[in-house]
Amino acid sequence: MLGDPADLTAADHLDAARETAATNRPFLAHLLAEEAARRTTDLATAAGIRAAFPDPNLTRTETD
Repeated sequence: MLGDPADLTAADHLDAARETAATNRPFLAHLLAEEAARRTTDLATAAGIRAAFPDPNLTRTETD
């Protein structure tokens, strides 16, 4: 087990987001990707990460 979660890098969070998305948990994947983007210093890279993992609450469609 990792001693301190603060030691995780943007790449660690992005890997976790991809793994989580593959298990059909889009909101958790979005949260992990958001943390990866926050830890990324390049604004274009951060924007790309956010675009790849949009907030599922904003993209879902309502059905009756």
